[in-house]
Amino acid sequence: MSKESRRANRERLRQERIREQQRAKRNRLLATIGAAVAVVALVVGGGYLIMQASNRTSAEEYQGALAPQTLQEDGSVVMARDGAEAPVVEVYADYQCSHCARFELVNGENLKELAAEGEAIVHFRPVSIFADAGAPAGANSLRAAAAARAAADHGRFVEYNDLLFDHQPGMNQDGYTVEDLVAWGEEAGITDPAFAERVRSESEVVEEFVTSYYPELSTKAQAELPEDQLRTMRLSELIEWGEDNGVDSSFLDGSYVRTVLDATAAVNAKYSEGANAFGGTPSIYVNGELLGNETYSATDFREVVRSAPAGEVDTRPAVQDDSVTPSASPSSPPA
Repeated sequence: MSKESRRANRERLRQERIREQQRAKRNRLLATIGAAVAVVALVVGGGYLIMQASNRTSAEEYQGALAPQTLQEDGSVVMARDGAEAPVVEVYADYQCSHCARFELVNGENLKELAAEGEAIVHFRPVSIFADAGAPAGANSLRAAAAARAAADHGRFVEYNDLLFDHQPGMNQDGYTVEDLVAWGEEAGITDPAFAERVRSESEVVEEFVTSYYPELSTKAQAELPEDQLRTMRLSELIEWGEDNGVDSSFLDGSYVRTVLDATAAVNAKYSEGANAFGGTPSIYVNGELLGNETYSATDFREVVRSAPAGEVDTRPAVQDDSVTPSASPSSPPA
């Protein structure tokens, strides 16, 4: 068998594994919702609530080609057809968040199909709302998000995003190990050894953040700040305070952990008040409008997106090095 044939065979097997995982993911969701419908039927005995529950099943598996993925300067990823003029769907998610996994199960396939058909510009913005939760939840959250950012360097963010949610650990379980994160990169089609190196180096940063830096920062803040002030401070504000008070965060510089922390601070600043205020994950915005119950309904989600006007991406495509082939931008960058 020639080298080209072997490569084609490996790719075929990889695609089959991905499709099988997607089918299993959808079946798990349908089983869960089926159980919920049965409970509603027993308790209420009415058809309306059963109909509403069945309306919230997951979208059909999308088997077509993905729209181009474009890494942005801020580390986020835009998935859209080249030159698409469509609503912008912002997806703020934490890989340790069980509700984010639920959104992925219900609407992950919708996102792919809508983007591929030119009906949506999907803007993935991984964040970490559990960063200050310590181990295991905080460490899991940061390791996964940093690894997803590394996958974006190799044009495989969406495929890797799926795998992270497929293998999400429980809140009190150690998970997203370096070995698993590297293996999932290979499963997603990343062959460059630089990915594994980056995952390992980011894991070291996470370890320092969780076991050393944040405990020192929080202890000092508790000793020196009024309780009412400390209670209202976001993590980004606490880190900034620490810089001015002898708690050095320079170990984060240049890391994707820093990128994730910055992204979390950015969404809190961007959607800071009113009906669209960011209050946790998942937060799904269509042209800047925060979704409600539509987040967990495949049917309602599609209707909201398809009825929205065209929007604009508010970030610029990243300039990547020569070792990675960048995707074309789906929309013009802001002036």
